[in-house]
Amino acid sequence: MAGKHCVQELYKADSDLLNDEAFVREALIEAARVADATFLDVRTHLFDPQGVTGFVLLAESHISIHTWPELGYAAVDVYTCGFSTKPEAACQYLYNRFKAQDQQLQTIARPVPKFTCA
Repeated sequence: MAGKHCVQELYKADSDLLNDEAFVREALIEAARVADATFLDVRTHLFDPQGVTGFVLLAESHISIHTWPELGYAAVDVYTCGFSTKPEAACQYLYNRFKAQDQQLQTIARPVPKFTCA
């Protein structure tokens, strides 16, 4: 397996937290730690009138979030390569941290690609 790809949707999350750029930034950084991933960089952006997008670059790949505070909704993507990380733990952390009342979580095993030489 090349890695795991977790696609998460948070529902009925705290609107104030979803619209707080500094909070989102810190939550992403901590999610990387919880996943035992290697943090490299973080970028966030606060939209007008509302919403935050954020991205954590990991040595193993990335964690991203896009929020819609007016809906209490966030779309999260956690992709990690290798066997040593715990992307599901990052998702559980974000679910709790944003005080979501419901979620959908899909974990996709990413296989090692098979290449053929001509």
